[in-house]
Parts: sequence; structure tokens; C-alpha cells
Amino acid sequence: MTQQVEDFVLESTADDESVSLTDALAGKRAALVVFWSGVCSHCQRYDDYLNGFAEQHPEVALLVIACREGEDAGAVRKTAAERRLGFPILLDGDRSLAHGWQVHQTPRVFLLSPDMEVVYRGAIDNFSYPEDPEHTPYLETAMGEYLTGQPVSRAESASFGCPVESVYYSLGKPRSS
Repeated sequence: MTQQVEDFVLESTADDESVSLTDALAGKRAALVVFWSGVCSHCQRYDDYLNGFAEQHPEVALLVIACREGEDAGAVRKTAAERRLGFPILLDGDRSLAHGWQVHQTPRVFLLSPDMEVVYRGAIDNFSYPEDPEHTPYLETAMGEYLTGQPVSRAESASFGCPVESVYYSLGKPRSS
């Protein structure tokens, strides 16, 4: 899979500072972009994983992007405080980045090389717990292979989760007869 993404700049929900993909990648071997939502139970399941990510993978930049329709910086800050989230969260308020990257649900992850090539995209795992015998850590496997110079054996997986937007959130005006 060879797909290049373009640089982006989004506001941090913590301090309203602008963060770009290029700046995040500076001095890193890769970047992990996670499309996320504070109200998605599937995303909540990965709170501990994302909280420990920077310590486990200091060579990989982490960009978590809140992108669910109706989610704003205040709601994200409240969720981060309540759940004690220690990772930075950026806001894609109009979902233009999610649309451009064809993200329809959260969580959905993209592992990127320093030149912004997509190395892996899809789910973090197969939504089973690490202690389950059928647990498949798609992202960790891809990251391990990439960071050790091996070909990524599975560059894409189906992701699942909560919708970024739904017809129920954006019903149009009734048609006039």
C-alpha cells in the first residue's frame, strides 16, 4: 500500500495551540494518527493504551484527533479530565480531515512514515483483550515490523466503532411537495 497523506494543522483541545503533522514528526521515526471520540465506548476501551503510548513508543509521535460530529473542545477537555487522559487531543471540528482520510468511525488509526506515507491503517486490534487467546494486535504488529525495518505483513485491517457522523445527526429539511 503506497499512499501519501498531506500535512495538516489542527488546534489542541488542551491549550488551543496549533499542531501540524510535520512538526509532530520532527525527530520521530513514525507518527500514529488516531481518529477518536470522547463519547465512543470503543475509544474508551483504549484509554490505558493511549495513556501509555508515549512511554512505550517514544520514537513514534501520537496525534489523537477528536472528530465526531457535535464534539467540541470543551466536551473533549471535560472527557479528558473525567477519564484522566494524559495524551494530547486535537480537534477536527468540521470533520474535514476525517472526510479527507475517509474515516467513518472511531477509533481508526494510521501509522505514518516520516515522509507521511501510510504504513498501516485500520483497527488497533481485533477488539479482544490481550489476555484472550484470539487477540490480534494489528497496530503493534505493524509498528514492530516497520520500526525494525521489516515489511509490514498486514498493512490494513477493517476498523469498527462509533460513527463519526450519522444521518440522525444531520437530517435535512423536509422536502416540499
